[in-house]
Amino acid sequence: MTDIVDIMPISATSKTQRAHPDDRTVALLAYDGVNAFELGIALEVFGLSSMGDDWYRVAVCTERPGEPVAAGNGVRIVADTGFPFLARAGTIVVAGWHDIDAPPPEPLLKQLRLAHARGARIVSICAGVFVVAASGLLDGRRVACHWAHADVLARRYPALNIDSRVLYVDHGDVMSSAGRAAGLDLCIHIVRKDFGAKIANDVARRLVVPAHREGGQAQFIPSPVLGEGDPLAGLLAWILAHLDRDLTIEALAAKARMSRRTFIRRFGEATGLPPGEWILHERVGRARSLLETTDMTVEDVAAAVGFGSADALRHHFRARFDTSPARYRTRFCA
Repeated sequence: MTDIVDIMPISATSKTQRAHPDDRTVALLAYDGVNAFELGIALEVFGLSSMGDDWYRVAVCTERPGEPVAAGNGVRIVADTGFPFLARAGTIVVAGWHDIDAPPPEPLLKQLRLAHARGARIVSICAGVFVVAASGLLDGRRVACHWAHADVLARRYPALNIDSRVLYVDHGDVMSSAGRAAGLDLCIHIVRKDFGAKIANDVARRLVVPAHREGGQAQFIPSPVLGEGDPLAGLLAWILAHLDRDLTIEALAAKARMSRRTFIRRFGEATGLPPGEWILHERVGRARSLLETTDMTVEDVAAAVGFGSADALRHHFRARFDTSPARYRTRFCA
């Protein structure tokens, strides 16, 4: 089976050394052209007052406090907090940039560079990546980007390694997400890093969203819809119920009553992925869920999701999350 590291959310925090200011002090940047929905996503997650006194301390910050900024569609935002707050923020969220053809203001870019130099982690949501890219902080980095913006971003910032297939990319000190909803995935991922899987699951439950949204943007790019009676519809459900089996393409094609060639083509049209990649991604996702919610050994988890050995699970886990299953469990499930 083909490795699918490029379509999974990836954390590379162990590769990046950064000072650790208070990551739970969060600044949400508001500026002319900011996307109100994306700003609201971050405010909702990091501003949950019901999570207790140990939760994030969050402020919406603008260059000129008290003056309204235009968020598009007639919406204006008035923030009481200015850029000096960024000096103590450990996490700075850059929501979507309304006009990707317009250069971001230099005072904003300067604040991002200063904050990053102090050790703050910089988080972009959707087209907010254009702002962070303009600051130079993403040069030479792998960057998540909405598939509709990828070509423009690549032409404008050729030093970036743009990936329009993933939902988000985490380098520890800089993080980027794809579309607007992927910003919510990234915010919950940050909660998981800071508080562990149980709290992240609680937040997701409050918001009525998945704690993990597996896969990449391929599932959101228009593709044929499986109609009632389509043999692949039932087959996908069967695969998910039998991940522990030896799921060869030949066996699956026979079960779908298709030739091998037709099966591979139809599977790609339906899911956006080759069969081996789709199955591998589902196995890794199921393994992650079992590590978070059970006390099964790594060996038992590997067997339950269809990997031939614990070593195989460790290999694929490290490729996607830059950590071992045991370390993942310790870090995110404490």
